[in-house]
Amino acid sequence: MTRRGPLTGVRVVELAGLGPAPHACMVLADLGADVLRVDRPGGGFGVLSHDLLTRSRRSAAVDLKHPAGAEVVLRLADAADVLVEGLRPGVAERLGVGPEVVSARNPRLVYGRMTGWGQDGPLADRAGHDIDYLAISGALATIGETGGPPVPPLNLVADFGGGSMLLVAGVLAALVERATSGRGQVVDAAMVDGVSTLLAMTWGMRAAGTWQDTRGSNLLDGGAPFYSTYACADGGWLAVGAIEPQFWAVVVEVLELHDAPPQSDTARWPELRRRIAEAVARRTRDEWAEVFAPLDACVAPVLTLGEASQHPQMLARETLVELDGVVQPAPAPRLSRTPGEVSGPPTRPGQHTREALHDWGFGADEVARLVADAVVVQG
Repeated sequence: MTRRGPLTGVRVVELAGLGPAPHACMVLADLGADVLRVDRPGGGFGVLSHDLLTRSRRSAAVDLKHPAGAEVVLRLADAADVLVEGLRPGVAERLGVGPEVVSARNPRLVYGRMTGWGQDGPLADRAGHDIDYLAISGALATIGETGGPPVPPLNLVADFGGGSMLLVAGVLAALVERATSGRGQVVDAAMVDGVSTLLAMTWGMRAAGTWQDTRGSNLLDGGAPFYSTYACADGGWLAVGAIEPQFWAVVVEVLELHDAPPQSDTARWPELRRRIAEAVARRTRDEWAEVFAPLDACVAPVLTLGEASQHPQMLARETLVELDGVVQPAPAPRLSRTPGEVSGPPTRPGQHTREALHDWGFGADEVARLVADAVVVQG
């Protein structure tokens, strides 16, 4: 795989896992890092040909339960700038590839650890998923309608927002610091920490008394009628986000709400919501989209994923790209001088074992012996 991007020259060893750690390594690879994914022999998650989280990098299958398996990973880490793992606390240590062992051999290595609960605390060794981390951090309780159940926002917030994005930020920060100190360090990225960071503005509003713990009663949780979604005549939906007065004035004009309750009268929000709903229900979603398209009103049609791929803005920005017939997100963010790119499709476990180990410093005879002894597997 050819490499292009701001992280060209940075080498990353990824111990294969699920969700946020692979997503973080996808971002690093898209931005040019040479990421080698270390899979379990016979491993793999989901539909491999469409597991976009494994794109843009090679895979070597190493049996870490084999007595010689840990040494292979340690050799790779010797030549790496970063190692990323998403195992439960203590597992990497039991496998012989924990941060103390790795950093003793390569003091410049940045060791990225991705967990839900963190490396310590009473829940550190417990299983969990995105929804659990959202629940404990307080985020899940804020999402959903008043009187209804909390609604999980896919796995976007804890896994990818509070998880992989904060892991990427920590790894990049540690690499920048290493340029001065010459030393690597451990990045402990926990999803409960990351989600709490994402909630900083909400915590501030709560402290100021402008955010209530009652779901669906606040400015940004659908409680405000001018920041919500409304059903259209055809069953489609319109998203209204007219917070500022100048945008709300446009909505009032278009929806003919001149005699409706004022935006600031929270006591009459239910009445205002009803008036907006009645107005929006008069036309189809696409009719409203056409009406609002030329206006600065913070109003947009709610699109499906398939529809989003054909939206003019998405097309103009080439936000989605197609590789081997699979539509997928383009690398983000964009850099003017050293842009990233999708450098390859999803990989199968062990697909590149021989060539990757050779490129990372293993001799041909050594690789052949490792394959013969089933320490590594060529997929």
